[in-house]
Amino acid sequence: MVKEAICTGATIEEAREKALAELAAPEDVEVKIEVLELPVKKTFGLFGGAPAKVKASYEESPAGKAIDYLKKVLNAMGIADATVTQVIEDGHYRLDLDCEDRHGAIIGRRGETLDALQYLTSLVANRGAEEYIRISLNVGDYREKRDETLRGLARKHANQVLKYGRSITLEPMNPYERRVIHTAVQEIEGVESHSIGSDGDRRVVISLKEGVKPTHGGGYRKGGRGGYNNNNRSGRGRSGGRDYNRGPKREFAENAPTRAPHRDAGAAPLYGKIEPKND
Repeated sequence: MVKEAICTGATIEEAREKALAELAAPEDVEVKIEVLELPVKKTFGLFGGAPAKVKASYEESPAGKAIDYLKKVLNAMGIADATVTQVIEDGHYRLDLDCEDRHGAIIGRRGETLDALQYLTSLVANRGAEEYIRISLNVGDYREKRDETLRGLARKHANQVLKYGRSITLEPMNPYERRVIHTAVQEIEGVESHSIGSDGDRRVVISLKEGVKPTHGGGYRKGGRGGYNNNNRSGRGRSGGRDYNRGPKREFAENAPTRAPHRDAGAAPLYGKIEPKND
């Protein structure tokens, strides 16, 4: 996108200075100056004459478009005093926002407002661009703190996956946060990550790499607590502490009295005695 300003003046230099002041181009861009009309002196100092006309222009960078758009949105939100600083790092643009006491309004709940601003700003910056340019927004040190939290979360769950071998699915995250998780998981040997879902429900899944065995097999250990072991001196086994091998043996005396034989069930009546009913 080309931004330009056209101004007039008694001389070319005067018109040029006016055009540059009106254009207010960033210091890192190349400004093009074009003389549209030369000044014409008046005849006899009274008749005719015309001022000089000069055009100053420059090709606005993607970051410049993003900053202009961002300032308009912040102004509409009632945050007119915000300053935006452009930082180029690792091949992408980071825009640092600063305002006196409205950080919370820009960040929003769990960074949702900041993420929405970042998404819209990225769309504006890449409109008509030949190559995709990544734009990120930051307010104060919010991103740094959030990144550290996400890296800690990735390490914690990756260690659980390594220990037990079960995959873990994280809560839905935006593309920026998922990228932080993926990067952190790549630094841990034995685990990998991928994304599932779509749109706002897209999540990161951390799982064990193929061929890697978990460090904790699970279940009971032989001879351990709750396990079965005949040599366990405590006498505790699978039966909650009772050792049936140590129970008293039954003794049967030869002269033990014998019970009366049970009456054959076939000789007993099927029902009890029914007394006649007096009407």
